[in-house]
Order: sequence, then structure tokens, then C-alpha cells
Amino acid sequence: MSDSDDDVPTLSAHTLAALQEFYNDTRIDTDNCVCFLQRMSQFWYSDETATQLAEEVIREAGEGGRIACVSAPSVYQKLKQNVVDGSDRVSAVVLEYDRRFAAYGDDFVFYDYNEPLTLPSSVAPQSFDVVLADPPYLSEECLSKVAQTIKHLSKGKVLLCTGAIMENLAKELLDLKMCSFLPKHNRNLSNEFRCFVNYPSRLLSCCEAIE
Repeated sequence: MSDSDDDVPTLSAHTLAALQEFYNDTRIDTDNCVCFLQRMSQFWYSDETATQLAEEVIREAGEGGRIACVSAPSVYQKLKQNVVDGSDRVSAVVLEYDRRFAAYGDDFVFYDYNEPLTLPSSVAPQSFDVVLADPPYLSEECLSKVAQTIKHLSKGKVLLCTGAIMENLAKELLDLKMCSFLPKHNRNLSNEFRCFVNYPSRLLSCCEAIE
């Protein structure tokens, strides 16, 4: 194995097996097609968590607000299903690596975190009221690059979902604080997962209030 191989984030065999089992049953439903999702690095939130996060970004975006879901397709899908109150009063885009999400038309933006600022001209800087991001890997390199994307997109409000072990880096890069809210996934993950925000969110709950 080369030195460069050592730097590539990997998933455990147990996690990969669980993900494969789940993806075999997971589909992207749109008005025009049904696409099977098999991207191995994408974790899907439980329905309850996806709903709560969708409610959060709708509330914070406000009437006519714009929401960017960066590597967080399950929240984007919840917004598009119009099952969350207020979802018809906001607009959302999904930034994703898997091009099969192009089934969502203009709402889809191809995104490779390795090229954090390579975005189409239609995605203007600081044009989203809320940016929700879920970096695909728990690594300093990945979060640092995704943070560049977040700063490019956001007018101010940021909701980051990642491992608790990234708390210090999230604070350093984006001045985020950990919430008491515990996001859940459809498959249990080996790493503790948390949400981080830079605004006085309800998700903070008993956490120290943001000044």
C-alpha cells in the first residue's frame, strides 16, 4: 500500500455490509423516475431525524428562504415531499456527488468535496439563508474542504451534521457549537453523531446559548 493510500478515509467491513443491505432497499422517488441509490459513503437519516432537520431549516430560512443541502439528500427529499409544514414556502437544492440525483432537475448540483468551490454559475456566493451539510467522511481534510463550500454558499446560518469527534474543528473552521439534539440514522453508526450550529437554534436545547 502506498503512502497516499493511507490518507484515504475508509469504512469498516461491518459498516459497509450494513450500508449495502440498506441501499439495496433504498430508492430515489421522483415524478419521472425511480433510481436506486448505491453510493457507499452516503448515510441516511431516520425518518424522524430527517423530519426534524427539515423543520429546523424551514423555520430558520423563513418565508421564501433558500436552503442548500450539502451531501444531505435525505433532508432534501423530506423537503420535496411536502410533508413538513412550510416546505412549500421555501426552495431547496441538493449538492451531491451521485449524479443519479440529477433526476431532481435544476435542484441538483453536482458536488465533489475534493473541489469545494467548483460550482456552477447558477449557485451564487452567499445566496442561501441556511446551509445544512453532512460531510461524507470523518476527517480533517474532508471537513476543511466542505467548510469552504459552506462559507461560499451561506448568508450566515449553518447547520452541520457530523461526528462528535469533529467538535473542535467545527468550532475552529466555522465557529459552530454542538447541539444536544442527537440525529439518528437508519443503521447504527460506530461513531457518535451530532449537530452543530452558529445561531440560536432550538436544537441547542440545554447547550450554552450562542451570544
